[in-house]
Amino acid sequence: MLLTTISKLQSVLFPATCILCGAAGIGDRDLCIECAAELPQNHNACWRCAQPFAIPKPPNTLCRRCQRLPPPFTRTFTAFRYQAAVPFLIIGAKFEGKLNFARLLGQCLTERVMNAAQPLPEVLIPVPLHSSRLRERGYNQSLEIARVLNQKLQIPLNYQCCARVLATTPQTELSARARRHNLRGAFTVMNSLPWSHIAIIDDVMTTGTTVSELSRLFANAGVKKIEIWAVARAG
Repeated sequence: MLLTTISKLQSVLFPATCILCGAAGIGDRDLCIECAAELPQNHNACWRCAQPFAIPKPPNTLCRRCQRLPPPFTRTFTAFRYQAAVPFLIIGAKFEGKLNFARLLGQCLTERVMNAAQPLPEVLIPVPLHSSRLRERGYNQSLEIARVLNQKLQIPLNYQCCARVLATTPQTELSARARRHNLRGAFTVMNSLPWSHIAIIDDVMTTGTTVSELSRLFANAGVKKIEIWAVARAG
């Protein structure tokens, strides 16, 4: 009752305002109807890795890469393609301390998985940051996005079952081949986990190297079904 009252008071004192154009937001979302309609949805994509298709494909279609070499995760859900205003939102959330951007991205990802992901996983696990980068940035944007999913979907959140133990070169600075070598040994996962179905949460998926490395470790720890939930997919 108290939380509901506080939420209503906040909506009156601080009404939702579109981050992109300054117009009135939709409900508690800092995004207006017009700007929301212009964001590039990623529905026409590979069922397994969410790689966008250039032409329309039937549902559940796999890209050639996933047909040839299936990744260690089961399925990927992404809200957007990494185009238009999406990079602006993700960069703001990731590097500029704009946690209201992370909240909006979490809301958009929540809407996507609510419409598509069934059954829901037992736990949400954000991609971890190395401690040095966490100190530098002050927060983990994937964790902040996961917090919104946790609140909206009532799925437990766990960010202690895995860790980034190596301070590697940022993936954005490397080729796809170099990314794979860069992440070898970068993560550690608890040896035995109590879940059979998890979702790894990330902001943007580019080559899939990071989530593939984490998925491999989680599979070795006994997890049977591993989904990737990312705000955007590059490609």
